[in-house]
Amino acid sequence: MLNLGGVLRHGLISAMSVASIGAIIGAGSMALAQEPVISGKIDWGLWVDADGCQHWWADGGTEGYMVPRRDPQTGKPVCTRQTSCLTESVDAFFATASATLTAEGRAKLEDYFRQTEAFSYSVVGHTDSRGSEAYNQSLSEARAQSVAAVAQSVGAVVETVTGSGESQPVASNATAEGMAKNRRVEVLCKKG
Repeated sequence: MLNLGGVLRHGLISAMSVASIGAIIGAGSMALAQEPVISGKIDWGLWVDADGCQHWWADGGTEGYMVPRRDPQTGKPVCTRQTSCLTESVDAFFATASATLTAEGRAKLEDYFRQTEAFSYSVVGHTDSRGSEAYNQSLSEARAQSVAAVAQSVGAVVETVTGSGESQPVASNATAEGMAKNRRVEVLCKKG
């Protein structure tokens, strides 16, 4: 590290040189600011892969690592099963063409997420085929996000929030009953 105080005291550089050195040091400081900041803090958590197996991870700012979570008794990986634990018509929660929950719909979902004991949740929104694909995709994502926000507001862990638009119908869109079945929000639960 350059000691400017000592250099100036000994009269080794002129005032013009001090400005040049200051510019060089300033440029060096900018380069350092772009590198990872080591704060002494380690972020950590639990990540669940697509197969439902859990992994501990930690990141100290420059490097991170991940190891499988294992049962201390058996040494086997700890994995969760993912099942569909709620498939509900969006008509019970939302007005037509809306992603804003009704008061009754919000209350139902809050009760559901408080009472369901799962490790974590994934929320998927679906629509019928009325409207354009882009509109239906956007609406399904917004509805899934609304449901996920309720889950998170009561302390539930939501891993993923997606919208499938009209791409995964469970009934024919040729009838009103079929379209009503296709307008749904599905909650997937991960349990041990």
